[in-house]
Amino acid sequence: MEKEIISKDLLDILACPACKSDVELMEYKKDEHGLKCAKCKRIYPIKDGIPVMLIDEAIPAE
Repeated sequence: MEKEIISKDLLDILACPACKSDVELMEYKKDEHGLKCAKCKRIYPIKDGIPVMLIDEAIPAE
C-alpha cells in the first residue's frame, strides 16, 4: 500500500495563502511533494509530512 502524503480531509480545506485558490498534491521533484495552487501555480513544499504554507517558502511558478 502506498503511503498517504497528506490526508484528503486536510487537502480539502487548504488554500493558497497568496491568492486563496485551491491547491492540489503534486510531485515536483523525485520523492519531493508539494501543494500546487490551481491559479497562481506556486508550489508549497511538504516537509516531514507537514505542508509549508508560507508565501516566502513557496516555489515560484515556472
